Amino acid sequence: MVQIVVCVGSSCHLKGARLVVDSFKNMIAEYGLEDCTELQLMGSFCQEHCTKGVVVKVNDQLFLEVTPEGAGEIFQKHVIPYLTCKVGRSKYASNYHP
Repeated sequence: MVQIVVCVGSSCHLKGARLVVDSFKNMIAEYGLEDCTELQLMGSFCQEHCTKGVVVKVNDQLFLEVTPEGAGEIFQKHVIPYLTCKVGRSKYASNYHP
């Protein structure tokens, strides 16, 4: 199971948490993982690093000052390699054949 937890508390919200959440949602759709039961995208309130928001936690690894662009990199490096469910239609997937 891979859990992506994005802080949506007031400080992170003001720093663009919604855009980071949208970036993760777009990556999930792009990789065809909408039905993957081993992937959870969740919001949370304060993760104790308000001055370094937007804060994202992937399992036990914390990422600070995450941007929408940075969310894509996090997804590719710290989420995709740990999923055993089949990656869908993405051109980035190893099973992609146009």
